[in-house]
Amino acid sequence: MPRIHAALYALFALAAAACGPGAAPPPVPTPSPSPPPSTRTGRAADSVRADSVRAEAMRRTADARRVTTPARPRAASRTDTLPARALRGPVRVCAGGDVTLGTNLDTAWTRVASARLRTRFRQRDDPSSLLAPLRPLVSDAELVLVNVESAIGAGHAPSKCSAQSTNCFAFRAPPSSAPALRSLRAAGTVIGNVANNHARDAGSDGRDSTIAALERAGVVVTGADSVATPVRTRAGDTIAVLGFYTSDSTPDARDTAAVRRLVARAFDRYPAVIVTMHLGAEGRDAQRTSDAGERFLGIDRGNPVAFADAAVRGGAALVIGHGPHVLRAIEWRERGALIAYSLGNLVTYGPFRLREPANRGAVLCTTLDAHGRPRDAVLRATHQLAPGVMRADRSARAAALVDSLGQLDFPATAARVDERGRLEARKVGGD
Repeated sequence: MPRIHAALYALFALAAAACGPGAAPPPVPTPSPSPPPSTRTGRAADSVRADSVRAEAMRRTADARRVTTPARPRAASRTDTLPARALRGPVRVCAGGDVTLGTNLDTAWTRVASARLRTRFRQRDDPSSLLAPLRPLVSDAELVLVNVESAIGAGHAPSKCSAQSTNCFAFRAPPSSAPALRSLRAAGTVIGNVANNHARDAGSDGRDSTIAALERAGVVVTGADSVATPVRTRAGDTIAVLGFYTSDSTPDARDTAAVRRLVARAFDRYPAVIVTMHLGAEGRDAQRTSDAGERFLGIDRGNPVAFADAAVRGGAALVIGHGPHVLRAIEWRERGALIAYSLGNLVTYGPFRLREPANRGAVLCTTLDAHGRPRDAVLRATHQLAPGVMRADRSARAAALVDSLGQLDFPATAARVDERGRLEARKVGGD
């Protein structure tokens, strides 16, 4: 009887804590307001999610409660065992976050930045020079995937930002950016995602010319529409890549029912599917991840966990996130999908604010094995000393950040990241 009374007392205490004021949040790697609470109700609701309605309801609930503790998403089928598929051979994939190789839409900034690179860092600002430190980090990859965070082109372009704008940035990299991106892995395949908020910085025609420039250079483009991008491997397999962003002008990451349907359609046709997502709030206060809608500058930027659920339920083996401009947690359970919620800024040569932690990024490399499942994953830390001045980070700060954030936000399902950046999947049914 005393044990029963003690157990009941503990349950009543937990219930009281849930209804009363929130406890102090656990420490985070850098000061960061925690995201709004989760309102998930179970697996059945997930499968027919209507995010546009749910996100607004969750925002109102969060505003009303003013909760400061993070909501911890419960484990769902995104961390369950992936169905085994038959590939002719394994394929090594290396993925990074945002890449911007200059902007000819802001010539005043470019003149100052170019002079600083020459005098302070003894570095040129042409795209090939900007990407040179990245090439060794992807040298073992067969497939390289990056987010092309700009338009590409030259000449006149419509103005995206008004003279009074204080939070508007327009990036258009020079035409030489396309072949420079292709040279990241000359012996492999380079995939560029254009499902993001800067692909149209030079207008819709600019987006079309960006896609054309990338394709002429031999870069495989994904995220241009809702059709999966086929990518041929050396072993003779064809795998699929899909890119999503929170806009109805691209495959909309907020419509998770459509996300699941599009990924499942690709999974029905191809033995492995990789998904890349550009979503989530931005900035140093956006390091935390929870199962809730996120907003930035008043814009609905989607629910990263709901998106990952939908993608993995559809059959994705690898989900690569970017958009917050900071690193976030990574989920990975044994024989399950590998989900990186944000790989941060990779090479961003533009008027970016690169104070800690926005100057930290990473390249995530993993092998899709003969069953289409990730294995041998490693996080290669990067550090930007200034916009466009990227270096491999010998301190491996990214590994420590991602490991810490994972323990905070996904205590049961986060990948463990050691001091050398090697990822360990959580055991199914383990701790």
